[in-house]
Amino acid sequence: MSELDDLAAFAVLMDAGSFTLAAEQLGWSKGQLSKRISQLESSHSVKLLHRTTRRLSLTAAGAALLPQAQALVRQVTQARQALSRLKDDLSGPVRVTVPVSLGETFFEGLLLELGNQYPQLQIELELDNAYRDLLRDGFDLAIRQIPGNDERLVARPLLAMQELTCASPAYLERHGTPTTPQALAEHRCLLNSHYSGREEWLYHQQHELLRVQVAGNFASNHYSLLKKAVLVGAGVARLPSYMLHAELADGRLCWLLRDYQTRSTPLFLVHPYQGGMPKRVQVVADYLVRWFKRGSQALGALPVPAPSPTTPAPAL
Repeated sequence: MSELDDLAAFAVLMDAGSFTLAAEQLGWSKGQLSKRISQLESSHSVKLLHRTTRRLSLTAAGAALLPQAQALVRQVTQARQALSRLKDDLSGPVRVTVPVSLGETFFEGLLLELGNQYPQLQIELELDNAYRDLLRDGFDLAIRQIPGNDERLVARPLLAMQELTCASPAYLERHGTPTTPQALAEHRCLLNSHYSGREEWLYHQQHELLRVQVAGNFASNHYSLLKKAVLVGAGVARLPSYMLHAELADGRLCWLLRDYQTRSTPLFLVHPYQGGMPKRVQVVADYLVRWFKRGSQALGALPVPAPSPTTPAPAL
């Protein structure tokens, strides 16, 4: 405890009028409080109080010091109130850094749904696949595949993301529908050039691992371009589940090979550790959690298509 604590304790004691009440307010024992007052007197070589069994009264030195101690307590109270108002204020900037394809997916909701509800929010969304130091670079929130071991950060699970195999109805009408991963070898596949093994697609069924060699005439390291390509019927793609909620629901894309699992990658919402998150940051964090939850529920609600005979896919 510092001398400032002792001065504040002196002010609380005189306002309470007794050591018992003041100790309860401060969360100390009577002995601790008495010791602090004695130390304050000793450090200034003055006597501040006349103590009797029935009452406390101020000495001349105590009467001179009390207004200053009370002013200190008021200043601390005002500072706490100012911080509380700031924490509850919905106006001001919220800086978020997320991977490129992910930010392109949910930014409309941030602008419209959240922006209309909280027009005073100032959202700055940075799209960057590189790791950013949230504290050094001044970010409030991030979405990451790996939460890391930084003790300064808190990681909140969002979902386990899977790449879904999909194609447009027009493409499937022309080339047939693959019903097994092996059948992909006869299809034009859209490749992700970000991965060194982009021509080998892995699937799991029960406890069996299937490695399928695929080929195609288009590759990109950008999920959004691969999504555009699959929507115009250029081939079969594997895309993150979070990108496909609307397209699968309205039939613009078909989810293929649903009985086969692909690798699951967890996503985390990350923010700097702090005792109480500012409300403007909290509403953005809550929106992102809801957005991912809605997307997972939407995918789970999609009907499983009934099996139907398909014509063999022609050689491409």
